[in-house]
Amino acid sequence: MKNVLVVDDEPDIRELLEITLSRMNLDSHAAANVREAKSLLNDEQFDLCLTDMKLPDGTGIELVEHIQSSYPHIPVAVITAFGSMETAIKALKAGAFDFVSKPIDLKILRGLVDSALKVASTPINQPTTLQQQKLLGESQAMQTLRDKIEKLARSQAPIYLRGESGVGKELVAKQIHELGPRANASFIPVNCGAIPTELMESEFFGHIKGSFTGAVSDKEGLFQAANGGTLFLDEIAELPIHMQVKLLRAIQEKAIKPVGGQKEIPVDIRLLSATHKDLANEVEEGNFRQDLYYRINVIELNIPPLRERMSDLPILADFMLTKISQQNGSDIFTLNKDALEKLQDYSFPGNIRELENILERAATLCESNTITAADLDLPESKPIRTADQPSPDESSITLSVDQLEDYLIKKERKAIVAALEKTRWNKTAAAKLLGITFRQLRYRLQKLELE
Repeated sequence: MKNVLVVDDEPDIRELLEITLSRMNLDSHAAANVREAKSLLNDEQFDLCLTDMKLPDGTGIELVEHIQSSYPHIPVAVITAFGSMETAIKALKAGAFDFVSKPIDLKILRGLVDSALKVASTPINQPTTLQQQKLLGESQAMQTLRDKIEKLARSQAPIYLRGESGVGKELVAKQIHELGPRANASFIPVNCGAIPTELMESEFFGHIKGSFTGAVSDKEGLFQAANGGTLFLDEIAELPIHMQVKLLRAIQEKAIKPVGGQKEIPVDIRLLSATHKDLANEVEEGNFRQDLYYRINVIELNIPPLRERMSDLPILADFMLTKISQQNGSDIFTLNKDALEKLQDYSFPGNIRELENILERAATLCESNTITAADLDLPESKPIRTADQPSPDESSITLSVDQLEDYLIKKERKAIVAALEKTRWNKTAAAKLLGITFRQLRYRLQKLELE
């Protein structure tokens, strides 16, 4: 039977927690202060610790740090006073698994205990096969990133994923989810920049039938869809100020109120967020609320750009070309020596996403299954910048690449649709009209989701 250490100087709280744990078929031992807690930790085996923040001879954070140092396999959840979000954030930064506020909501507490015990039962050095399949690369930068992901997956602290556009932030977020205690629940990724401003509140929190024109039925929001799992807010810097206020409240209260609703609905999510912008700079310029920034940026995880892990490029290219070949139903595409060297000399302002787009285009246009340097059709190469030589105008370069990519996709889609309509959707005739092979047209139709 699992064993839980309860640390609180109030006898009523200790009794409430012990009764709740007993009904969950868990053993528990209680301590009234830090000294007693350390003594019990030395004498007993525990799977979880629940500790109050304020104790007669110290703080819950001191106990978190002690357990992190001496008993790293034991997750610690901290009980904080109502509204003490700053204290809760300090506890999470110190290594606490999660927190619960007084007055204690027993339903939330039981969910927290279940999640924490899943973490406790998972070995710290768990196999990383899943990571290696998806987060490819053997560079030191990628090995460090995988190690951090494995460690952070065991916590419930909000994580801010920092990285340029195209580095794979959503993939990293999904890995954190899949390696954590919420892996069997939903992973809900959201591009905050893709939701119209007027629909944001309804999309995030849901709405009640009749709450506005067009609300013909109740609708569940993204927070409810992610309940029990992970909510990943990509491009969070794109949220308007009024939504930042509502998001902050939802995170702090662990509850949401649907549009038109009268009651708050408790939600249990792990929050991950990301943006390619410099969020600290956005705060300074008044575009992003400082209190929300501190709340989502409890732990910051930097994702390296491709130019800082160029030794991984051959592995990435092989994986992508195999995938393209399978999608295209063709023999495996390969890069010749000159093509690989040309790629390794390129700076990739668009990172992994740009590499994939370059290879897809080259595979579509090449005459055989061997891609040459000419087939790559790269923009004029720029010197590869190292980690200690960042570009002063990097964000604007990345943005311009993304804008160009979107523009070209729209133009290509328009040209293909026009050719298909002109030939009454005869694909063979449309391919001839476009000056490409039938195979190339079929691939582009799949890529542009026109089939």
